[in-house]
Amino acid sequence: MLTFIAENLATILICAALLITVTLIVVSLVRSKKKGKSTCGCGCAHCAMSDICHKQSPDK
Repeated sequence: MLTFIAENLATILICAALLITVTLIVVSLVRSKKKGKSTCGCGCAHCAMSDICHKQSPDK
């Protein structure tokens, strides 16, 4: 078992670093979504998809 780890240490460390990075990105996106922030970083005033993202009630 130790020889396997020793032979593949670089691969294991790179995979661990990538996993941590992806996890942090997902956590950041979830927190932003809960705060109501947009993921695109700009306003929706001139967005072609704003009607679909932000459906308005029929009385408006």
